[in-house]
Amino acid sequence: MTESGHDVEGCLACDLNNGRQDLPGGRIYATEHWTVEHCIGPFGVGALIVKPLRHCLHVADLTAEETAELGPLLQRSTSTIEAIVEPDQVYVCLWSHAGWTPGHIHFVLQPSWNKLSESHEKPGPSLQVDMLRSGATPPRDEVESFAKRARQFLAEAPAVTSGA
Repeated sequence: MTESGHDVEGCLACDLNNGRQDLPGGRIYATEHWTVEHCIGPFGVGALIVKPLRHCLHVADLTAEETAELGPLLQRSTSTIEAIVEPDQVYVCLWSHAGWTPGHIHFVLQPSWNKLSESHEKPGPSLQVDMLRSGATPPRDEVESFAKRARQFLAEAPAVTSGA
């Protein structure tokens, strides 16, 4: 069970949350309702996942407390990416499907550099499709190094609060 009380075995997000699946770099940061980890997919070193600790399939199902933490945590997490890998932009997008079946929602925070135009035709969603098709995941040691730096950065940053 997660701290929020819901856990679905066989859900990749829940399995990563609870150590049933290997997570290179480990959990980077957590609030009462959210966790931050490095993406295990092909979006490159510095791509982070921000997801609720509890199994949640729809943004509309987020609690008031989860919603209050989300904005500040997304801002803090993108600031962390910017500080460490200095991208030209950080994409923030919601992913929640696994083969047309709603899955545990998670926000992908992906660094992008203008130099990627040399190897990819278009930015944004087209870049992500290209990267997904490649299936090339970043080297584990680089992910772990980034995670260590991100953990330190987030530990030193001001705490996420709801402002209430």
